[in-house]
Amino acid sequence: MHEYLIILGISLVVLGYGYFSRLLSLWNISGPMVFTTVGVLLSPLGFGGEAVTPKAEAVQVVAEIALIVVLFSDAAGIDLMKLKPYWRLPGRLLFIALPLSIVLTWMTAKFLFPEESSNLYLLLLALILAPTDAALGKAVVSDPRIPEIVRNTINVESGLNDGIVFPMLLMVLALISGEGNAQGGESMQGPLLYIAQQILFGALAGAAVGWSGAKLGRFSMRRGWMEHQYYNLVPLALAIFAFYLAELVGGNGYIAAFFGGLLLGNSDVTLRKHVEEFAESEGELLVMISFLVFGLVFVPLSLPHWDFKAFLFALLSLTLLRILPVLLGFGRFPLDLSTRLFIGWFGPRGIASILYILVAVHQLGGFKGHERIFSIAALTILLSILLHGLSARPLAILYARREAGEVLTNTPD
Repeated sequence: MHEYLIILGISLVVLGYGYFSRLLSLWNISGPMVFTTVGVLLSPLGFGGEAVTPKAEAVQVVAEIALIVVLFSDAAGIDLMKLKPYWRLPGRLLFIALPLSIVLTWMTAKFLFPEESSNLYLLLLALILAPTDAALGKAVVSDPRIPEIVRNTINVESGLNDGIVFPMLLMVLALISGEGNAQGGESMQGPLLYIAQQILFGALAGAAVGWSGAKLGRFSMRRGWMEHQYYNLVPLALAIFAFYLAELVGGNGYIAAFFGGLLLGNSDVTLRKHVEEFAESEGELLVMISFLVFGLVFVPLSLPHWDFKAFLFALLSLTLLRILPVLLGFGRFPLDLSTRLFIGWFGPRGIASILYILVAVHQLGGFKGHERIFSIAALTILLSILLHGLSARPLAILYARREAGEVLTNTPD
């Protein structure tokens, strides 16, 4: 009965939000806000019956497919040639600000939660909250009044940081598992070699599928052999194929999905556009359902573990622990303070962090025993959904008016 209620809830919220999405956006109400709220209402906190566990098969299937699609489409949307003239801005965010943010978040968690004796679990928390989600600030990245270089920087950061962080997440999960095995007399070298194999074979399998899929797609389209309705479906099938091929040869499927998207998107412009079209329609539905699952599963489980320290950490994670690394990361780059603060604020935690929690729950054998870490991460995501959703449009308008199209004092080489 409860499963049918969830399916009905999904149908009704898609209809309701679909009919009035533009109107709701005028009131700064975003899709993730709506779907998360409906998830909470369908949970035991609202009108639902029994709780749904993170290890439920339906939850795991949705999470797996959603993460494949997110990694693949994010990577496919990165035009490396277009990025070339402006690589310094996203490069500084990805290779200076991102590591700084992870370290500062880990140190803050260590200070606020001394009862968590394992540094690896605190590092896991920092990694779960490391990737950003441009979808939560959609009004920013889609507003033509915002200078293109700022929009591209936020988009590229969001598109690449989940693929950069995910191998580190796998490594930490392997170390946590290895730590348990080491206590039983087993070496930790085995899990590390296993993860190295997963990353390498996953990247190679994904790159091979993405490159060959793009070549075959171009060959077929030039000869008119492909029906137009399959232009959006073929890239999705390639993403899933890359995932399972990597798993078959001993690689990680999620790494393969990321590299498959990156190679496909930069090998064929037409297929990249169709990946973007899929991500904005069918893929968007899958992402929104993931937010509903977040409200349905993780908010009820996490609520009993939220206290003052958890709220303090969550607010610091969304503000100081994000903005300070961005300010430091840009260094002496000719970028004005308002732009630095604007980019710093729009680092929302959303779909990648939700899916990382589900991956971690699966790897660690469940939510129980790790409630504190997962609950703090869930609270940070929930606050980000609300705060970034409400602030995206007003701050975009304010920033656009203030800057009047002038962002850089000098154009980068």
